Amino acid sequence: MAPNPATPCHVLVVDDEPMVREVVCDYLRRDGSRVSEAATGAEALELVATDAPDLVVLDVMIPDPDGFEVLRRIRSTRELPVIMLTSRTTEADRVAGLDLGADDYVVKPFSPRELTARVRSVLRRTRHATGGRVLEAGPLRLDERSRRATLQDDELELTPREFDLLAHLMAHPERAFSRAELLEAVWRSSAEWQDPSTVTVHMRRLRTKIEPDPEEPRHLLTVWGVGYRFQP
Repeated sequence: MAPNPATPCHVLVVDDEPMVREVVCDYLRRDGSRVSEAATGAEALELVATDAPDLVVLDVMIPDPDGFEVLRRIRSTRELPVIMLTSRTTEADRVAGLDLGADDYVVKPFSPRELTARVRSVLRRTRHATGGRVLEAGPLRLDERSRRATLQDDELELTPREFDLLAHLMAHPERAFSRAELLEAVWRSSAEWQDPSTVTVHMRRLRTKIEPDPEEPRHLLTVWGVGYRFQP
């Protein structure tokens, strides 16, 4: 359920570096969020279960267990938005987090103002996803008000970002979008802030969930030299 717009959003910040937690929490509080903190994976999972945050800012290199395992456990139970923090800069590490369902990925060192903007972007979609459209393409159906997606009447387990990406493409059938355009429309970001490979990873994940054969997609098509389009 989306948070009540009249109440502040609750963000859980998970990082084993006290200085990082202090800076991030300070910026988020000044931005109007209610903030909780955790230094380990075990603390984070306990707070996710008991304190119902609206979003998690999650460092990869936390102990007991690490951030990837925390994300994996969160994704096994709910569609809670997660922004990953990491000092790892390789594409393989970013892809690993996105493959597990992270909604965004921020590399250390980072600008606290940029991170706060990304938190706002993710929460904005969560809080205001009440447009009421129902998008359909054959057996595929997305209800934007309830944030439910079904295929052949079976409910799809989509992350918030996957849902928004698929909804945007379905709302503009047969129109080709570049990765930069999708970053702007879905992530409310730009290629200057966000790695375009983020779009590629999310498209690959979506194909595994809605295509009969992800290697030969029928709906989520690659437009070579441009980007992607949705074919009803």
